[in-house]
Amino acid sequence: MAGKNKNAGKTDAHHKTVALNRRARFDYFIEDTLEAGIVLTGTEVKSLREGQASVNESYASVEGSEIFLVNAYIPEYNKAHVKMQHEVRRPRKLLLHKTQMNKLIGAVQRKGTTLIPLSIYFNKRGIAKVELGIATGKKQHDKRETIKTRDWQREKSRIMRDKG
Repeated sequence: MAGKNKNAGKTDAHHKTVALNRRARFDYFIEDTLEAGIVLTGTEVKSLREGQASVNESYASVEGSEIFLVNAYIPEYNKAHVKMQHEVRRPRKLLLHKTQMNKLIGAVQRKGTTLIPLSIYFNKRGIAKVELGIATGKKQHDKRETIKTRDWQREKSRIMRDKG
C-alpha cells in the first residue's frame, strides 16, 4: 500500500466529492441544504467513481409527487459495451423521505425559490448522494456585494500574513 494516499480526493472523513457546483453559492442565496439519494444505472455509478460529472447547469424539478435532477452531466463509461451505455443528461429520480419531499415541494411553490444541486458525492458507505440547496436568486447588486466581501477577506488575510 506504499505510495497510495488513502485520503486522496476526500473532503472530509465522511464522503468523497465527485461534482461540485461552485457557482451556486455565488448566484443564489442558499436557505437550507438537504441530502438526497439518486437513482443511477451501473455505468453511471462507474463513471461517477472515476470522478467525472458536472452539476453546474443542473437543477431539481418537481413532477407530480416526485423530484428529479435535470440536466446533470454524467459522461458515458468508456469501458462498458455500447448497449449498456446511459444517456448523459437524462432526468434522474431523487430519493427522499415523504416529509423531506413535502418540505421541498412547499419551498418550490413559494415565489422565487428553486432547488439547486450543490454537489454529488459518495457517503461513507459508498452510496451516491446529492446535496440539494433550497435557493433564491441573487440580484446583480447582491453579487457585487459578495465580490466585495470576498475580496476584502482575501486582502485582510494577506495583510495579517505579511504583518505577523
